[in-house]
Amino acid sequence: MKLAGRVKSLSSSPTLQITNKAKQLKKSGVDVVSFGAGEPDFDTPQYIKDAAVCALQQGMTKYTPSTGTAALKEAIIGKLERDNLLHYRPEQIVVSCGAKHALYSIFQVLCERGDEVIIPAPYWVSYPEMVKVAEATPVFVGTGEKDGFKITPKKLQAALTKKTKAVIINSPSNPTGAVYTKEELLEIARIAAKEDIFVISDEIYEKLIYGDARHYSIAGLDKEVYKRTFTVNGLSKAYSMTGWRIGYLAGPKEPVEKISNLQDHSTSCPNSIAQAAAVTALEGPDDFVNKMRDEFLKRRDYLVERISNMKNMSVFCPQGAFYAFSNISRVGLDSVTFAARLLDEARVAVVPGVGFGDDKYIRLSFATSMEQITKGLDRIEEWVRKL
Repeated sequence: MKLAGRVKSLSSSPTLQITNKAKQLKKSGVDVVSFGAGEPDFDTPQYIKDAAVCALQQGMTKYTPSTGTAALKEAIIGKLERDNLLHYRPEQIVVSCGAKHALYSIFQVLCERGDEVIIPAPYWVSYPEMVKVAEATPVFVGTGEKDGFKITPKKLQAALTKKTKAVIINSPSNPTGAVYTKEELLEIARIAAKEDIFVISDEIYEKLIYGDARHYSIAGLDKEVYKRTFTVNGLSKAYSMTGWRIGYLAGPKEPVEKISNLQDHSTSCPNSIAQAAAVTALEGPDDFVNKMRDEFLKRRDYLVERISNMKNMSVFCPQGAFYAFSNISRVGLDSVTFAARLLDEARVAVVPGVGFGDDKYIRLSFATSMEQITKGLDRIEEWVRKL
């Protein structure tokens, strides 16, 4: 059977692989502690669920405009103005079936064969696969703990070629939790404007930032970079609405029109009931978000302290998101072997760093209860000590 060449090189998600295996073990009665989750362990707030019920009762169960309802677009515009100092018109907004869908559509519209997209590594596992599906080439630029897992202007400039179409910025980052400062983003913005490349700014974790770190939207820092930036966000992480599948993008009018056309012929529209709930989420109070962030901060601090004191282990302290990127290079195992043996021998699930572009690390999600975190870290510490 002959399949399309553009999908032959695609790899499955290591995050989903480890999570699914852990779930299968749990289902069979095995006591597994999972640090693989890419979603908050908190339930969606009741007032958001009530809005969905109300939408059902009012018969909001039909198709909506393919790029989202007018009410949701206005709520997104209001959010971007309040939180990010960004000003958009409705025709510059596309509501999608999750932020992942928004990113996919951007690559489909921007890229063609021969184009290059710069991806700082470590990176979210789906970025390179999306670029490849668009028949473009991912260009990886390595970063490390010394530079806070952030691409530097020097490295960005060195990676640019005549084929460069865009650079991806993910702040806060999955998997490292790195957060770019205003000054760092300004440097990237100046290069993007000078070299006339697009910036794809994935800001899905913007509400989950800790300590003195602060979120900045790169599109709001420079008029020229605003013209070539796609700001991508969604409801999944901040409001614990992963399964509701509502994301959005804001960007330059002309390419956004083409994204709208693409969505016309792909999904028809995002879920109508979830869109109604999303309006309530965006226009409601931040009490839930603040409470969740405070709890994540406690978990982060505990996890970082514990791993830092383990034999042959270290960890990068994340400034945002809910992941810890732990260096295992001194253990003497690659990340896949480490993760496989840890699950088989200690019944703890972590995600191998090779899927994120760095085989010397593993990713641990602290989007699970403190009880589970404590149990899992106890098992990891004992297992590593015996290696």
